[in-house]
Amino acid sequence: MLCLSFTALGWGLNWPVVKSLLGEMPPLAARGFAGVLAGLGLALVAAMRGRSLSVPKGRRAPLAAAALLNVTAWMGLPTLGLLFLPAGEAAMICYTMPAWTALAAWPVLGERPSATRVLALLLGMAGVAVLVAGTGVSLDHGKLPGVALLLAAALLFSLGTVWFKRHPLGLDPMVAVAWQVGLGCLPLAAGSLVLEHFDPAALSARAWAEFLYMATLPLCLCYLTWFAALAALPAGVAAIGTLATPLIGVLSAALLLGEPFGLRQGVALLMTMAGILLAIRSPSRRGRAGEGA
Repeated sequence: MLCLSFTALGWGLNWPVVKSLLGEMPPLAARGFAGVLAGLGLALVAAMRGRSLSVPKGRRAPLAAAALLNVTAWMGLPTLGLLFLPAGEAAMICYTMPAWTALAAWPVLGERPSATRVLALLLGMAGVAVLVAGTGVSLDHGKLPGVALLLAAALLFSLGTVWFKRHPLGLDPMVAVAWQVGLGCLPLAAGSLVLEHFDPAALSARAWAEFLYMATLPLCLCYLTWFAALAALPAGVAAIGTLATPLIGVLSAALLLGEPFGLRQGVALLMTMAGILLAIRSPSRRGRAGEGA
């Protein structure tokens, strides 16, 4: 639970930090180079502690898949989504992840969601609809790309969480995180070199501090604590622990960036969080195939 608390705090505080950093640094560069730096730092610490960084041939393909699902999608897509949405709203949409984790457990773990869980998902999606509707009943179409990117990130990360809970990588935890963070952020850094113009000399001292914070806490220490919690706890319990993250993201965005937190944001937050909590807490039923196994 301490690992989960640390993860939620670090990831939650990172939303307004990234939103501020994107004012001076392109999105792919911000996540990509920070993640590569975090991966190298973790690898250096692991090597200094005498842990082998080699990956057996049979583990390389699963490691690459884990990096794409757990890091590339989870880090890259929300960063792009922040170009279309405020940090607080982006955090609430992205953290529908526990509900998607519950649904992904059906085909992967053989757990069929109950009617209560389906109702919970509808409640959570209704919260997202209230969030992106803006004032009145018409959707703000300028936000739709951001909503799509953030929902895709939540879906892919949920699939990775469930799949690799059932099929562990079988590597030293620190080594596994170092490879996943480094490999997962490498495509983002490469994409930045091709698609973006980034001048490091133009960054302010504040931007460098935000960049180093992101590399050190959310991409390094928080990934270590997240995978430690996921290894020690059931996937549903670990998912519940992340529910504090969007709340921290919304409150910190309001305090640090001056983003609005009014009736609409409050209602959307309550609906989404209630739906996620109901989805995770409701009992699941195993299908006949699972029972036969």
